[in-house]
Amino acid sequence: MAFTLRPTSRHAALGAAAAAGLLAVTLSACSSGGSTSNAVGSPAAAASASASDPGMGASTAPFGSGCAAVPTSGAGSFSGMAQDPVATAASHNPALSTLVTAVEKAGLTDTLNSAKDITVFAPTNDAFAKIPKATLDSVLNNKAELTKVLTYHVVPGQLSPSALAGTHKTLEGGNLTVTGSGETFTVNGTSMVVCGDVHTANATVYIIDTVLMPKS
Repeated sequence: MAFTLRPTSRHAALGAAAAAGLLAVTLSACSSGGSTSNAVGSPAAAASASASDPGMGASTAPFGSGCAAVPTSGAGSFSGMAQDPVATAASHNPALSTLVTAVEKAGLTDTLNSAKDITVFAPTNDAFAKIPKATLDSVLNNKAELTKVLTYHVVPGQLSPSALAGTHKTLEGGNLTVTGSGETFTVNGTSMVVCGDVHTANATVYIIDTVLMPKS
């Protein structure tokens, strides 16, 4: 897997700021089309979403072998993560610490936490470890490139497992394709969902074993 690196410059910094701003606008526009009568993450909101659209997040149990790595209690547990917005929830999960660092470096923490109804494909620490260290360090220090990669992992709307298979437009602007059914899903033909249908206060999370790369 190879990252396409762009030189870190004043233009790259401006591009990253613009990308983060566009992400915020996109998330706001996507959320404004739905009902806002219920608080995000509340039982009423989940029930309303499930009833109106079977593709929206519903109160089903997480699945997958990777779920065994999730703490059984505390803020990092499934019940604990459900109480926090997605970036904060991820910060409590030890298996997602590299992703959390990347989100912080890209300046996307507040943007993701304030978003409503998104689906996040969250690479584990082992997924990032597949990338050569020098390449990973370069991307982590290139805010524009990092923003592009991270927003490629976010899809508007909370997708339930029954609606997961198919092609979905990401916030980066490109498409990703999910194949599979039941409790076995692959993203872009290379990345396996190892723990799926994890709920946070504002997102549905599918933890994956390989970092997804947008087309150059």
